[in-house]
Amino acid sequence: MDKDRIIGSAKQVEGSVKEAVGKAIGDAKLQVDGRAEKAEGKAQNLLGALKDTLKP
Repeated sequence: MDKDRIIGSAKQVEGSVKEAVGKAIGDAKLQVDGRAEKAEGKAQNLLGALKDTLKP
C-alpha cells in the first residue's frame, strides 16, 4: 500500500471531522475547510491507488 493512500485517508477523516464540527457549531469557514481537506485527501488517496496499480 502506497503512503499516499494512508495520508489521503487520514486527510479525508480529518476533513470529515472538521466539517461535522463546523456544522455543529455553525462555523461556515470550518465546514468549507473540512470539505476542501476531504477533497484533497480523496485526490491523494486516488494517486496512491494509481501508484499501487502501476507497481510491478
